Parts: sequence; structure tokens; C-alpha cells
Amino acid sequence: MQSSSSEMPHACSCEDQRTEPEPLAGFAMRPPPSPPLLPLLLLLLLLPSPPAAAAAAGPASLEALRAAAGRRAASPATQERAAAGVLRRLLPSHALSFRFQIDPKGGVCGDSSCFRISNVDGSSKGGAEILIQGNTAVELASGLHWYLKYWCGVHISWDKTGGAQLASVPSPGSLPRVKETAVKVERPVPWNYYQNVVTSSYSFVWWDWRRWEKEIDWMALQGINLPLAFTGQEAVWQKVFKSFNVTDRDLDDFFGGPAFLAWARMGNLHAWGGPLSQNWLDQQLALQKKILSRMIELGMVPVLPSFSGNVPVACKKLFPSASITRLGEWNTVDGNPRWCCTYILDPSDALFIDVGQAFIKQQMKEYGDITSIYNCDTFNENTPPTNEPAYISSLGSAIYQAMSRGNKDAVWLMQGWLFYSDAAFWKESQMKALLHSVPIGKMMVLDLFADVKPIWQTSSQFYGVPYIWCMLHNFGGNIEMYGVLDSISSGPIDARRSYNSTMVGVGMCMEGIEHNPVVYELMSEMAFRSQKVEVEDWLKSYSYRRYGQSNVEIQKAWAILYHTIYNCTDGIADHNKDYIVEFPDISPSSFSSQYSKRKIISHVRKHPRFLGEVSASLPQPHLWYSTEEAVKSLELFLKAGNGLSESLTYRYDLVDLTRQSLSKLANKVYLDAMDSYQKRDSSGLNFHTKKFLELIMDIETLLASDDNFLLGPWLETAKSLAMTEDERKQYEWNARTQVTMWYDDTKTEQSKLHDYANKFWSGLLKSYYHPRASKYFTRLSRSLQENRSFQLEEWRRDWISYSNEWQSGKELYPVKATGDALAISRSLFAKYFR
Repeated sequence: MQSSSSEMPHACSCEDQRTEPEPLAGFAMRPPPSPPLLPLLLLLLLLPSPPAAAAAAGPASLEALRAAAGRRAASPATQERAAAGVLRRLLPSHALSFRFQIDPKGGVCGDSSCFRISNVDGSSKGGAEILIQGNTAVELASGLHWYLKYWCGVHISWDKTGGAQLASVPSPGSLPRVKETAVKVERPVPWNYYQNVVTSSYSFVWWDWRRWEKEIDWMALQGINLPLAFTGQEAVWQKVFKSFNVTDRDLDDFFGGPAFLAWARMGNLHAWGGPLSQNWLDQQLALQKKILSRMIELGMVPVLPSFSGNVPVACKKLFPSASITRLGEWNTVDGNPRWCCTYILDPSDALFIDVGQAFIKQQMKEYGDITSIYNCDTFNENTPPTNEPAYISSLGSAIYQAMSRGNKDAVWLMQGWLFYSDAAFWKESQMKALLHSVPIGKMMVLDLFADVKPIWQTSSQFYGVPYIWCMLHNFGGNIEMYGVLDSISSGPIDARRSYNSTMVGVGMCMEGIEHNPVVYELMSEMAFRSQKVEVEDWLKSYSYRRYGQSNVEIQKAWAILYHTIYNCTDGIADHNKDYIVEFPDISPSSFSSQYSKRKIISHVRKHPRFLGEVSASLPQPHLWYSTEEAVKSLELFLKAGNGLSESLTYRYDLVDLTRQSLSKLANKVYLDAMDSYQKRDSSGLNFHTKKFLELIMDIETLLASDDNFLLGPWLETAKSLAMTEDERKQYEWNARTQVTMWYDDTKTEQSKLHDYANKFWSGLLKSYYHPRASKYFTRLSRSLQENRSFQLEEWRRDWISYSNEWQSGKELYPVKATGDALAISRSLFAKYFR
């Protein structure tokens, strides 16, 4: 094992261990060079506030944030059992090897959040060897994960990214001892937030309790203590709106389908993919109760939804005097009123407070008094009608009043995306008006895109309002190797240490999960790190743990990946627009020979009400690194294959890296084909067309060799939730549509959001992406042969008809991999890169 200087965070304590125990002695654990910081919540009270916020700051700030986690916590015994349950499900062979102990009175952690790892001396044979203490079960689980990582060489990631590498754990009775007395690790900031408001649709939509249980375990092991909890809210809304005389039929036109609920909740659309059956509503509410129960047992603080103003159209007739406005169209092709143009109730209207209060109360009735933190993003959906600060302040105050009347301890958690996406509107005066419309401490802001475009730097720390430094990272649940590891390893530290910092947490706000495990492991560690991480050294530790052994070629490969794929510095949001998965819907006449040879970079327009980007014309794949260097890392991966071929984590990374290398090559081949067309070079067009289509099918074969890159599981899990044949058809249509056309189309115009949620999945390439490209190139070649212009509308008509049939299809796709991933990768490398 190679030596690493990766820093290990410590509280300044005489008990702290200063050296890493065997067998991972190479991982140095140095104490921080600076004195320990005061607990951050207390520190916030001691920092000078900006003048506009000064009057609102005070003891209420500390109390409001403490109340969120204090009196609602599960008992120590319940949390200890919950932590033991995480261990039992992860490593059942070692269920008795660890003892968990909650520190309710601060004897170990004081006023901070921490975990403490120590030996159990004099333990009987088969008894506990390691004691983990902490102030919540999340800390206990985090301490368990930290010990398994840095003493036993374990790696834990999502099952769909290779799963857990646990083979390196010594047998019970032989666990490595902690040298000295103990190791204590404190959180430098109290909160570790998780999820985006659309993750529930892109990733969680078809999950049952079994999958949710694994995710909550993963969250606890990563130290997440502030998770968004949006499942099942439609059942609550059904009860609330019925109390305002809205009917079930009205709600059928209001709720979106299962795969599109996130955008119906935000007021982007209505009815698309719906209606929701009572089976679905009841099923999801029951699931939410299990989710929340487990979160509470683990000491997490769930973030529940609140009222943002989105109402059924029926409310206009039921409440004719209410201020209800029809919003403009959102990415529809022709403004079809069947799903276009939702209605929003003005926060200044008295009815807003009544509905908002009723929703909070109904959630408390369903779940109990389990949290005081609520998400609301009204202004992400609807720019205020005037930029007058007094008006904006009154709207913000009304939104908070609706929460606080339902829960007197309410804290408003708001996504800060609007300050980036609609920066032209949200100037300093408007930001201050909204942020200071509630008492300081009663609002927290998610600096959603801080990994690339931090708002805290340009807003004087959100003008005194507590915020959470977040990594956005992913759009649409796309599969793309990408990261900004340097930003992740230093950004939260710089933000916390900055003058007058109001940072109170870190967070992960990706639109979709289950990709790029290296990014999410490092980001999760930043919740416990008070010093910047030396990424290159950390990656040596990471690769050892991920594959369960040290390998020189793998270390070299990761060094290249760090400086290429995982070192994006261009400030562009990465949304996979590779031509295989987002095939250009344009006429070749819009190309020029010179244009096709330009460096491929992203050029996009942002839609203020959509988390991501929508292409204006030709999708231009994001390329921020040397593909030649990345191919060198692939060659090193292949050289390491003989010793790692049985590793599921290695296989996932190998397939993903091979896929990415081939996909970037296909982008060039596509442009070469279009260049040949412009030159009227029929043989060149045919050559490059054949190569592009061959690449699609070769990637299809590659992806089919790993369970984690298959279309089948997505469709089968969707159908598994159905209780009737109609539901089965509806859920499958939802699942198919989200990853392809996404939204509405006409016979000759594709959805504006087509391929937004594209996926590199075996089954999808063969049955969807390949036919699309083939139909296009066949017509392109014919137009050259017949010396006539390309008939774009004819192609669109043909393709859209095919797509709509595919969306409604019933054909089955494999749910298990076939083929030897290593052999296939080697063959494709020899075919395309030698």
C-alpha cells in the first residue's frame, strides 16, 4: 500500500490518535494545524452581522436551528439499535464486533456533533472489539464507516456503482486496534444535506422499501443528517385540497404521473403522465411513513415539503376573489392546455396562509411532530411580478407565516438556484428583501451550485443568512464521468473559513444518483473534514479501498483521471449531450465544414424554471479534458484487469471508462460524417455513418456486460409497483418516456426536452438510439445520392412516430448482464484506440 498524506480531521483532544493503525498504516492522521473552532452555531451569534440583518440576529438564531434537531430526536436506546441495524445489514458477520453508545449529555462531543472510536478492552471471545460513541445514530454510523474505511480498507458505494468492497475486513476477533486511547472526529459544520427536489423523480420514483432501506443506510454511513423527504406528499395534498372542496377529478388534472411528479410539484406542468391512482397515493404514503420512521430512528432531521402556491385550476372557481395567476408555458411544443400552464396562488393572498398551514398540520397528523425544517421554492417557479423590495419582502414573510402557523418552530429551507438562474432579477436589493423577510435563523439557503458557481462569494454570505455549501454535479440523471474534485476538496473549507462566514453545512444536490462514486465519497467526507484534502494522495487510498488491493497501474490511471475527467475547471454545468444519446434534431444545411471542426464545447441557454439547460439548436457535447490522456488511463485499467477481474467495483469503473472513451470518439465520428456530407463526399459519409452506428452497437455490447448499465431493471421496477394492468401500462410508459422524449411532441416536432434524461443503458442503445441515428443517416445518404435537400420534416415524422410507439411498447429487456466485461473492453480498445 502506497503512503498517503491525506489529512484526517480531529478534535483537539488529548485522547486523539495521531497515527493510523495497521493494516493501513500509510494513511497519515495529522492533527489540524489551527486551534479548534467554536461550534459553528454558537460562532454565528458571535460574528458581526451585516447591517440589514443585525436587528434580526440574536439568540433566536441559535435556538431555531437547535430546535430542529433537539427535542424531536429518538431516544438513545432507539438510536443505538438503529446504528446496530445498519451494521447488521452491511456486515452481518461482524454484528457483535462493535458496540454503539449515544452520548446524550455531551460528555464525549460537548456542544458539537462528533463520533469517537476506541477499543473495547477485556472483551470476551466473540464480543465487541470496537466502541463507537456519538451524539446521534448518524454519527455512530459515520464512525463505523470511518473505522471500516481507514482501519480495514473498506469501500461503500451504491450497488449500481459496484456496491461495497468488504473483503478486506479481518474476521471477528481480529479487527485492528485503535492506537493510543481513542480517535474523535468532529463535524466542522452541523448539517450534511442530501437530495435535489427532482431526485425523487429521476432516481427514487420506482423504489420500494427494500431499496429505500439501503439508501437510508448509505445516507447514515455517509453522515447525512438533513435529507429531503418528499415521497408520498400527493396523498397529503389530496386530503388538504379536499378540505377546500377540490374533487378527485380536479386532482386528476393537477398531479403529474409518477415519473413527472417533481415538475408537477414545482408548477412546471400538470397531468402529464397521470392521473395518479388511489393505489399509488396510498402506497407512497405508507412508504413515506417507513422512510421517516427510519430517518428519525437514526437521528436524522427530515426536510418536509411546504406550500409554494401551486394549486389546481379548480381553485379559481372555488375562490373567485383569490389572487390566482395562470403561469406561462414551460417547455411545451404547442402550449397544449392538457398539461401546460399551471396556476399559482399569490403568497400575499390570505388563502395562501390557510392552505399552507393546513398542509403543515396534515403532515404533522400523518407523521407526527418530527421536524421543523421545510422546503419551499416559490420563486424558482415564478419570478415576482415586480422587483420592488417591499413587495418581495411581504411575499417572503407570507410564505414563512404559512409555515410557522402550522409549526411554530418552522425553519424555511430554500434552494438558492434562483439567484444564479435568474441573476438579472435577483440583484442585491431583491435578494436582501427575500432573505431578510424572515428572522435570521428561521431560514437556511442551499448554495445549490457552489461547486461551480458559488453564490456566497457574491452575496456577502447571503447577507447574513445561514447557508449550506452544496455540490450539484449531475443533471437529468445522465451517465457521464465528470467531477470537480479540487473544488470539492477545498471549496467548503474556504467558505467556512471566510470572513463573516454563515455556512452551516455541506450538501449533495444532484438531480440523479448512482454514478461517479469517487465524487460522492469525497463530498461526503467533507462533512467531517476541517482541512483541505490532498486529492492525489486521497485517491491512492480510495483506489486501494475501492478494489480491495494496491495496484500500480490503477494508481497511475487514477492520477490521470484526477487531472482530466475529474478536474473540470471551465465553469460549465455538465449535462451529457454526446451525440449518441442526444442526437441532433437539425438539418445538415445548418452545418459548415469549418463549424464541424471547431472544438466541441457546451453552449446552452438556461431556462429559469428548470434545473439544468435546454439546448438551443445543435447539442454541443461538453469536453473539458484531453481524450488522449483519458484513453491512457483506460489502457492502464486494462493492464490491471487480470488481478482485478472478479471485483465488481473494478468492472463498473472499467465499463464506465470504456463507455466514455468510445462515446467521445463517436462525437468526432458524427462531425466527420457531417463534414463529408457538406463536401458531397458519399463514400466518406458512408464510412463515418457505418462507424458511428457500429460504435453504438459496440457500446451496447459493452454495457450489457454489467448489471448496472441495463434498461431492464428501470422498466421492471416501475411495473413491479403496479397493482392493476392499467397501472402497469401507465408506469411503464412513464419510465420509458422520461428517459427518451420526456415531454409532449407533435407529429413533426420533438419534445423540447427530448433526451434531457438520457441514459447509457444497454437496451436503450440498441432499440432507441441506434434506430434514430440509422433513420437519420439513411435519409442523409439518400439525399446525397438523389442530389436533393435533406427532408428534415420527413425524418422527424418517421422518428417521432417510432419514438411514440417505443414509449408505449411492452417488449422485455434483460435484467442480468451477459458477456465478459474485461474481454469486451480489451477487444474494443484494440479495435478503436490502437
